[in-house]
Amino acid sequence: MPGYVRGMTSADLARIAAALERLAPPPPAMADPLAHPAYLWTGGALVAARGFRPVPLPLLTGIDDQKQAVRANLARLAAGAAAHDMLLWGAKGMGKSALAKSAVADVQAAGGALALVEVAGDRLAATGDRAGLAALFALLEGVPRAFMLFIDDLGFAADSPAPRLLRALLDGGAEARPANVRLCVTTNRRHIVPRDLGAEAAAANPRDAADDQLALADRFGLSLGFHALDQDGYLAIVAAYCAANDLDFAADDALAFAIRRGARSGRVARHYVTELLGRAGRPEQAGFTDA
Repeated sequence: MPGYVRGMTSADLARIAAALERLAPPPPAMADPLAHPAYLWTGGALVAARGFRPVPLPLLTGIDDQKQAVRANLARLAAGAAAHDMLLWGAKGMGKSALAKSAVADVQAAGGALALVEVAGDRLAATGDRAGLAALFALLEGVPRAFMLFIDDLGFAADSPAPRLLRALLDGGAEARPANVRLCVTTNRRHIVPRDLGAEAAAANPRDAADDQLALADRFGLSLGFHALDQDGYLAIVAAYCAANDLDFAADDALAFAIRRGARSGRVARHYVTELLGRAGRPEQAGFTDA
């Protein structure tokens, strides 16, 4: 019957609902957008990130061109100049996420009025979260500070409607985004959305189908690739981390570690140096495991 569960009145249900509401944690308070170096966007509130201490930018080895491009773009954003949305794509563990955060910290250290806001990529991938991002844009618009919205490891299913929603927010929506806000997206796929070659071949105009699948990646003014390391590149990263942590560098041991992991990457190099620190009974450096 309406208003009842078997054996319970509407008053009983109201009391249960009130009790559950009392048990639920209160929503997080909105953080001051001028007070912290980095934030998390929950979809309804801006929350200060704890312990934002990325790897120092000079320690990121083997990606010098990417470092220069990202750092310069963020410096322009912090200075109020025109800046691009950024797409960092390519091999896993090659420093895409680390670079995004380290470059923000480097601009901050130089006095730049810039903060990072991390937005959950899984929510975007599932729904596009257009309303949530629009609310975030409205919150940050007019704040006398620049913001890099960081969306890590973004990927979509081939049939997801979310890419179209995100495309409209990036470029082509009726309401312009704030000039002090730009996106930085990391992904393993160059075009974010997987290409369906079968659908392209079956389309009346294959070029139209291909263009639709590539349209989201095309919205980013700065697109940078990160590629798999060779042996020398991997050892150069290990050597740089060892020098920064005052550890002995042994190429044979570093290579053996990579073989056991089945990969050579910046992330594996950091894991190896973490292993060396552990063997020496020393703690990890702040931000060192940030990949």
